[in-house]
Amino acid sequence: MKMRLNKRSIWQAACLLAMVLLMPLMQAQAAIDGVTGNTFNLTAKADYIITPDSNSILMWGYALNNGTMQYPGPTMIVNQGDTVTINLTNNAAMPQNVSIIFPGQTDVTATGGAIGIMTREAVPGGGVVTYTFVAAEPGTYTYYSGTSPELQIEMGLVGVIIVRPAGYNAVTNRIAYNSADTAYDYEYLFFISEIDPRIHAAVATGNRTADNAAFFPVYWFLNGRAAPDTMLDAFVPWLPTQPYNCMPRTRPGDKLLLRLVGGGRDMHPYHEHGNHTRTIAKDGRILKGPANEDLSSLDFTTTVIPGSTRDALFEWTGADIGWDVYGAIDTACIDTGAVLGSIANDGLDDNTGLPCHDTTCTDVSPADGFDDATKEYCSDHGKPFPVTLPSQQAIMNGQFYSGSPFLGTMGSLPPGEGGFNPNSGFLFMWHSHNEKEITNNDIFPGGMLTMMIIEPPSVLLSKP
Repeated sequence: MKMRLNKRSIWQAACLLAMVLLMPLMQAQAAIDGVTGNTFNLTAKADYIITPDSNSILMWGYALNNGTMQYPGPTMIVNQGDTVTINLTNNAAMPQNVSIIFPGQTDVTATGGAIGIMTREAVPGGGVVTYTFVAAEPGTYTYYSGTSPELQIEMGLVGVIIVRPAGYNAVTNRIAYNSADTAYDYEYLFFISEIDPRIHAAVATGNRTADNAAFFPVYWFLNGRAAPDTMLDAFVPWLPTQPYNCMPRTRPGDKLLLRLVGGGRDMHPYHEHGNHTRTIAKDGRILKGPANEDLSSLDFTTTVIPGSTRDALFEWTGADIGWDVYGAIDTACIDTGAVLGSIANDGLDDNTGLPCHDTTCTDVSPADGFDDATKEYCSDHGKPFPVTLPSQQAIMNGQFYSGSPFLGTMGSLPPGEGGFNPNSGFLFMWHSHNEKEITNNDIFPGGMLTMMIIEPPSVLLSKP
């Protein structure tokens, strides 16, 4: 018997494989992948990226220490006040001069190479340019080629620089800027871009110009990947030129810092379900007035502008949701450490190992309306779930459904289901609000899309 496969069935198989491969990601750290220091050696190279519909696209990009080219370029993480040196080498296979410019950085010096329109350029055949500047202001910044940028940015010569504020401490003072109201628990990069593969195909045949009037992207990316690859783990070996993933995780009451970067030529309306975000900075400058007044804004959707950056804080609390997110109050829970192997007062039932749900909501310090331990909104404590769920025979379970509508509680699932949400979190789709941008070449789902997971408080998320 012959089996006939069309593009859609291949795509569906690829989605299923991607979901299976999500399992290792559930233990991923809540931190931005990047390289630290104050001296960086980058090489401009040509290579290919892969899209989830099995397309292979020629790119030009930056490689760290003459390694593999990557899209976007290496995320460089430096400290405020550092003297930063970047040595750029033009790989022999690159057909044009290349360069780097650094928006938001002042007094950049460039030595070596050839004189270009915007900066000094590294010539083909191994030419080198050295750029130096002092990272004077904290924030999120882009870097990209200043040589034929209408072509070379599209081809992938673009990346991100993060400048940590002088008062930053990874353990005791995680702040985005030198201000206490920019404190956060976890941070994620959202490098947002798009590609017109026709330009890349033309470059592969020797055409070195970009027809801007005919620009028509059909792929949209988060950190150089299109969904569902955005949700795979970082540095998976089968995506060597696309090392960065994008799947944010947080817990109730914790603060998440989003570093949103416009890495292409189009504006994109990026929507974060679950709550508004508060934009605290634009283009590496905190939104404060001359008298230190707060100029931040709450946004339902973040408009990401080409070449620009936004820093925003997101917090999920479940306040006023109208029902108890942890389920029915468990009066029979035993949490005394009486059973061998159990631990007293760890929030887990000694016998079942499942989370206990206390009969009280303790709001002592700080008195903010939330339980001190679970971050539950006390006014909703004990309120029943407002919907009667249908039986298992009457529903189709989504990949991330835990079998229960409650945070931290695993319910019953039919055979073959489950395993994609091992901590029983709440999941929200985060995506572009331009519907076309959540496809891969007009195939849904894909593009500028990922999932946000609200994990129960018992889950320890790393904060390096």
